Amino acid sequence: MLNSETQSGADSLSLSHAETDALFAAVSEQLSLNTFNPDDQELIQRMVESMGDSRGMVRLSFAEALGKIGKPATPLLMEAVANHPNPVVRRASAKTLTLIADPIAVPTLVNALLNDEDTVVKTSAVGGLAKIGEAAVPALLKILASTEYPESAKGHAIWALGFIGAEAKEHLYREINSDSAEVRAAVVGAIAKIAQEGTEEGAFHILVNALTDSSLIVRCEAASALGSLAYQPAIPNLVELLHHADWETRKAAALALMKIGDRTALEPLQAALTEEKEAGVQAVIKLAISQIERQLEEDAWE
Repeated sequence: MLNSETQSGADSLSLSHAETDALFAAVSEQLSLNTFNPDDQELIQRMVESMGDSRGMVRLSFAEALGKIGKPATPLLMEAVANHPNPVVRRASAKTLTLIADPIAVPTLVNALLNDEDTVVKTSAVGGLAKIGEAAVPALLKILASTEYPESAKGHAIWALGFIGAEAKEHLYREINSDSAEVRAAVVGAIAKIAQEGTEEGAFHILVNALTDSSLIVRCEAASALGSLAYQPAIPNLVELLHHADWETRKAAALALMKIGDRTALEPLQAALTEEKEAGVQAVIKLAISQIERQLEEDAWE
């Protein structure tokens, strides 16, 4: 956190509501007239401090103004995210960095995601990383590959990768061969988002290939994605998984076939049911069969 000298300096910048309102009025006028001086770091610092105001709309107004100023405000916002003693200012600063999306903020936002004690700061930081896009992808993948970071941080990283989507495809396509099953599973989830956009046929091929991954979590993630995407060309591959040695994989395949809902899966599901020994998988296969049969009946009446 801040040393005493820096903290006292920050305290000296605290303004009353009236002073804060006057500051915002002056800044707004300068921005509207295009006379704002982005080199005036003292003024930008006062704006950052004003995001500690108790009024939410005032904080939002300053965040939007700093967003308009853009990259000249990035260093002071990064400093606030990293060291400000007031979590309200750290939150608002991280959210403002999301508006600016300056790649130089990646290390600061990663540090906040991993180490800040405030959960809102963490979520605001990962929002900033997601908005920055491709420049943040290596750092997000590094979080996933590490054994040091908590599952919550990895969950945030997975969400950010999915949000970034196609912009991250080159990184993701490389990392599908990662030594870490956790990374591969996260990559499959992110690639599913790319496939959903419908512009990358290669994304579907990667998902289908992931059905044969050595890791259970990767296979199940791929099956779930293909089911949600209702990707019919994957039906033969999913049918094959109905006979996998691992029962969770068989269950995931049955669920995916149910979501796809194609009549060609009906006979293989019925055959698999006669062989299945796991009660939990039997229940899912029965559900899949009934769902597909019902859909066929409904289609027949149309």
